[in-house]
Amino acid sequence: MLRAALLDAELYEEVEADRGATGQACFVVVLSAVAAGIGGIEHHGVLAILGYTFAALAGWWIWAYVAYLIGTRLLPGPETQSDPGELLRTIGFSSAPGVLRILALISPIAGAVFLACTVWMLITMVVAVRQALDYSGTLRAVAVCAIGFPIYAATLALSMLLLGPWPV
Repeated sequence: MLRAALLDAELYEEVEADRGATGQACFVVVLSAVAAGIGGIEHHGVLAILGYTFAALAGWWIWAYVAYLIGTRLLPGPETQSDPGELLRTIGFSSAPGVLRILALISPIAGAVFLACTVWMLITMVVAVRQALDYSGTLRAVAVCAIGFPIYAATLALSMLLLGPWPV
């Protein structure tokens, strides 16, 4: 997880190739979501842990398939060869910086923690997409993320709405 958070492209290549790492990627997503839930417990109560976890798992799965479709159909590079599993694994590991959202328990810095972690996770996601889609540069991966991010955000918003209001 540390290597993923530190943008280690080689780690993302290893994860991309390791079909057995899907469970580990899922664990990273869940760990990151639980940390966010704990970080948001003061404002959303204990249900935040379940809410963040549900939303993160749904968002992870949908985001991986959206990135796969955009990256292989709309914006493929000359070397692009990928499958949805590769995106699931690399994007799952790109959630690693999210474990720091537990620091949002410290009220004065909660907003800054969530913002910093979100930006960091977006940056790791670009690296994950670049490696999984075998892009030679980063610009195409940024484009995949920019096109797909509104779909991902809508998925998270819908997940949160389906869970109903959280206690404040």
